[in-house]
Amino acid sequence: MDLSGKHIVLGLTGGIACYKAAELCRALINEGATVQVVMTQAAAEFITPVTMQALSGRTVYDSQWDAREANNMPHINLSREADAILIAPCSADFMAKLLHGRADDLLSLMCLARPIESVPLLLAPAMNREMWAHPATQRNMATLKTDGTKILGVGNGDQACGETGDGRMLEPQELLQDVIAFFHPKVLAGHHVLVTAGPTFEAIDPVRGITNLSSGKMGFAIARAAQEAGAKVTLIAGPVSLPTPRGVMRINVKSAQNMLDATLAHVDAATMFIATAAVADWRPAAQIDRKIKKDASGAVPQLQFVENADILANVAKSPRARSGQLFCVGFAAESHDLLAHATAKRARKGVPVLVGNIGPATFGQDENALLVVDVHGATEIPRNSKLALARTLIQNLAGRLAVQTV
Repeated sequence: MDLSGKHIVLGLTGGIACYKAAELCRALINEGATVQVVMTQAAAEFITPVTMQALSGRTVYDSQWDAREANNMPHINLSREADAILIAPCSADFMAKLLHGRADDLLSLMCLARPIESVPLLLAPAMNREMWAHPATQRNMATLKTDGTKILGVGNGDQACGETGDGRMLEPQELLQDVIAFFHPKVLAGHHVLVTAGPTFEAIDPVRGITNLSSGKMGFAIARAAQEAGAKVTLIAGPVSLPTPRGVMRINVKSAQNMLDATLAHVDAATMFIATAAVADWRPAAQIDRKIKKDASGAVPQLQFVENADILANVAKSPRARSGQLFCVGFAAESHDLLAHATAKRARKGVPVLVGNIGPATFGQDENALLVVDVHGATEIPRNSKLALARTLIQNLAGRLAVQTV
């Protein structure tokens, strides 16, 4: 329930994307928010107030002359109750109206009358690709951003007019993640976090290889939590099928060597490196170019192994890490004696923080429990969802980073 206790005014303006507002309304409520829908007359041409009333559980407002308000000031009353005003879809016309401070309907009145410091305005634009690219629209957006409005961006794809390009309203789940992220404290603003996640795959032949049970869920959750905290995030992901967190740049790799190469290519731009990936310690000394076939002799293939490079240790001994410009965090997935192994690994890797967990108890699961080890000892983060743990861990690491950079 990431939006528990939040009250959102959901504004709808004219556009075919109004159909997405129905799902968005339900998604906001499912995350704990209360939703008050306010519609323009144009929006009511695309979706009925009855639909939005049924989904929100509240009477929909569509006129500044609404007699239900004792003082006849719904633009004041409704805006004062909100934690944010989210306009989705927001048409090009309505953006232009906001820019000039026009207030000729209830929704634009609310936007103008809202207390700017306490009621943020979030816009989810929706329009034809030519309208989106038009210099007037781009100028309007730039000015609205300067005024403090949060523009949530647009999607790319098929449009109702039959054309294809930028300008589609983002999907409801994308907007939901953006709204959730908006309310998180931006404790990593100005930082660039590099995260490795998932397993690696070391090929034996064209169809077989050595890997492990890491699902990547913890690393992906950490990437999302860092993005929510305001950081620019680059995620280097092993072979997993998880969706990329919103706002995160993803680089897919396969082997440990691939992951090392990608890490070294991007780590110089980072201020924090979080190595959550379960990287294979060894790989076959030689990859066979054809599938190894068994025969009637019963002979077992003899494989030779070589050690993979230690990605975390290599980064931790770099000049930027040693000088404090790069804060390194390691992960340890153990099967037993977690504290002892994690403590020894932190010292061996030469990192300020190492996060330990019991691998067999968490691989593939949506929950985990963490042990944060530093030079002073260890702190437990009790079992919870991986996203909740990731957010707690990011807050912890942000505090350490702030102390280090003072």
